[in-house]
Amino acid sequence: QVQLLESGGGLVQAGGSLRVSCAASGRTSGTSGMGWFRQAPGKEREFVAAFGWRSGSSYADSVKGRFTIFRDNAKNSVYLQMNSLKSEDTAVYYCAASSKLAPGPGVNEYRYWGQGTQVTVSS
Repeated sequence: QVQLLESGGGLVQAGGSLRVSCAASGRTSGTSGMGWFRQAPGKEREFVAAFGWRSGSSYADSVKGRFTIFRDNAKNSVYLQMNSLKSEDTAVYYCAASSKLAPGPGVNEYRYWGQGTQVTVSS
């Protein structure tokens, strides 16, 4: 089993920056790929970014150029640096772990999920 714990969410003004973090514990051998998803009220959970040791980083078009995913393997952690935030980025952000070395944007590719952290961008 893998446990994922997100932190770092909060309230920020449009145009500002925020970094969310995710710490993995337990059987971390099952975290070859890590991803971030988000879910706004009344909407489906959507892909934001992913990092795989074989594929590198990938991003949804809506965040490309503004968000950066990076991983610290020594700390079993993955981070999402969010810059130039917009009101439409408001959502609960979820960290997810996959056994795939090149995880994609599909929700079903990820086996483990965190509880989520709220990010609110005020306009």
